Amino acid sequence: MNYHVVACSPGEMKQEINGKKETVKGFNVKLQDTILFPEGGGQPDDHGLIGDVPVLRVTRQGAEAVHFVSSALEVGQEVQLKVDWERRFDHMQQHSGQHLITAIAESMFGYKTTSWELGRQRSTIELDTPSMKPAQMEALEVAVNEKIRAHVPVAVQVLSLDDPVRSRGLPDDAAGPIRIIDIEGVDVNMCCGTHVSNLSHLQVIKLLGTEKGKKNKTNLLFLVGNRVLKYAEKSYSTERSLVSLLKTGPDYHVDTVDKIQKTVKGLQKSNLGLLRDVAVLIAQNFKSNPERGNFFTLHKKEGDNEFMSIIANEIGTEETLVFLTVGEEKGPGLFLLAGPSGKVSELGPRVLEMLQGKGAGKNGRFQGKVNSMARRGEVETLIQEHCKNEQ
Repeated sequence: MNYHVVACSPGEMKQEINGKKETVKGFNVKLQDTILFPEGGGQPDDHGLIGDVPVLRVTRQGAEAVHFVSSALEVGQEVQLKVDWERRFDHMQQHSGQHLITAIAESMFGYKTTSWELGRQRSTIELDTPSMKPAQMEALEVAVNEKIRAHVPVAVQVLSLDDPVRSRGLPDDAAGPIRIIDIEGVDVNMCCGTHVSNLSHLQVIKLLGTEKGKKNKTNLLFLVGNRVLKYAEKSYSTERSLVSLLKTGPDYHVDTVDKIQKTVKGLQKSNLGLLRDVAVLIAQNFKSNPERGNFFTLHKKEGDNEFMSIIANEIGTEETLVFLTVGEEKGPGLFLLAGPSGKVSELGPRVLEMLQGKGAGKNGRFQGKVNSMARRGEVETLIQEHCKNEQ
């Protein structure tokens, strides 16, 4: 089927690129009709093609769908539409699964659904209950999967605004007749989303667990259909990797990791004790040098704020200026500048700027985090020259 372009105007959208939200410029296109679902009802939008132009987003404006594309289309042009079926079918499975879980949770336990989210990896139903017992979740999972095996039909009805039906309400800009999703003998609910035509198309539902929700509610996490298969495949791959790394079978992984963590904590505690001893020895070595001067500097890859503080405290900073850093030689780390208050107050901000860091100071101490130690040598020279000029 062909569709006519009725409007095309410049537009922009926010898109996540490499973990950052960026503004993408393009065009907003309206067609006389569309097969692509616009975002709404807790369900993300469809993706697809208008001709050979990718559709990056579909939104709803009243009764019209707006397609965001990267290239302009000519008004009046006839175009063909193609939906990204893998994405569409995934959304159909998750959305119909949500309706089923919501209906059974309410009929079995009286827990009403107050909202839901179709996520990229997993979906969430917010239930109006402070908690859900493991036995209840297990019974719910059994019940919804029984409905799937029963091949229950799912039909779409179109009703007028006056017909009574269960719903959380209509959007303010709703237009046209009301669309109803009827899961035979299970649930009848108002919904604009895309759904399967039979519960058997859901394949399987897995309830992953619960999390504490807002306002004394509970979030129920779930997967439907192909997502369950992908989750099982990923879990098995992770299991095989752990078998190789831990040299034990899956049944012993938790105990083995627990033992490793306890061992690591013990080693970290011992390492911290050694670092403290090293800090004291470093300070004593400096103090015992008759030609030590009034400036001490040190960089150590291993260490923390406590390590630097011990050195500064042991040396004494009433007359000596101390500049200490820990971390990667050319990468991020921590620093401490300690000494007479006047010198520290003057030099601290300059050190911060040269090391691209964030920090603050008071009472003769200036410390913080830095993004790069690349100019550490320059900072050391700056402080040394300042100390010479003060002599």
